[in-house]
Amino acid sequence: MFESLMRGESAVRHIELHSNVGSFDTVGATVLGDPWITLPRAQLATSDRLTQYALLAADSAIRDARLDFNAEDRSRIGVAVGTSLGGAISQEAAYADILAKGANRLSPFTLVKVMYNGPDAHLGMAYGIAGPSLTYTTTCSSSAVSIGEAMRQIRHGYADVMLAGGAEALFAFVSIKAWLALQVLAPARAGNVAATCRPFNRDRNGTVLGDGAAFVILEEYKRAVTRGAPIYAELAGYGISNDSSHMTQPSVAGQSLAMQLALDDARLTPSAIDYVNAHGTGTQLNDFTETRAIKAVFGPHSRALAVSSTKSMHGHLVGSAGALELVVSTLALKRLSVPPTAHLDDPDPACDLDYVPHVGRSARVRAAMSNSFAVGGTAAVLIVREPFH
Repeated sequence: MFESLMRGESAVRHIELHSNVGSFDTVGATVLGDPWITLPRAQLATSDRLTQYALLAADSAIRDARLDFNAEDRSRIGVAVGTSLGGAISQEAAYADILAKGANRLSPFTLVKVMYNGPDAHLGMAYGIAGPSLTYTTTCSSSAVSIGEAMRQIRHGYADVMLAGGAEALFAFVSIKAWLALQVLAPARAGNVAATCRPFNRDRNGTVLGDGAAFVILEEYKRAVTRGAPIYAELAGYGISNDSSHMTQPSVAGQSLAMQLALDDARLTPSAIDYVNAHGTGTQLNDFTETRAIKAVFGPHSRALAVSSTKSMHGHLVGSAGALELVVSTLALKRLSVPPTAHLDDPDPACDLDYVPHVGRSARVRAAMSNSFAVGGTAAVLIVREPFH
């Protein structure tokens, strides 16, 4: 995934959307193939696509972290999941059965498919996790919040290990229609659909939705070292605030506050940050506002920052966006490379930072900031830095 981002490759394409409610064409970045078919039949029967994504991504994280649950005190392990719309696909299907088809009964699994805490419930059962089981839903910042709050669980002694991340499966007829009604989705770019999402470009005209899941394992440092776990980075800072000026329009003050709180939490000065993974949705207002907010927080150092929006390639995963973009930021540290803002052919003069156009570049990244700013106002910012030596 990271190598594809570095090359500026886009996963955005035409999608034919079919459901019990209706069918139409849209643009998005969806998971390819049917990876969920490898899951046990019982999990498939009782879970929405959202949960299936979460199970697959979490299993990848657990295996990569070499976490053996049989050797652990499972009461000291927790799970935290972020999602925006929950089991939207299953919910739409249930309403269609009742309202369109006149069904009198639904599957007995309907409730557990549509409930927002379906992913963390399934993850708890799959691994026998007995510690905190938490779900956060703050639209576009949901999984950044889940990771930040999971970190606090460890800091304050409630858990030793947290499985944290987010999942989103929102390509259902009604949910896409709702996003279209908000008038923030970009129409397919004529002649080059892959370049539909163009953050910080002069002619940007909206975001593009994506779906999927991303998870990380958070663990107290000395404990992780003792068991020989591979360590990618230190999660050093978390800032969360309410941009309470408007339901959908961001403000410089609201975004700046979350970034400053994350820096304060990490005990870092602005000059310590080398890379910012911007929220960068590709809408006119958000990109301009975020540029101003970065300048307000970083001052003269903003000119030395590498800033990019990888949403230009993987789309906006909404409830899973923060988790995926934290993974990207962490890999920037690990790979000594900064991913680009793809399709940045004609930068907006009002967005005048170093947005790493087209393809990635090699760079020493000592610390990286990942921004997530939500519809509804919940702003969440995470900072990762090189692990302790």
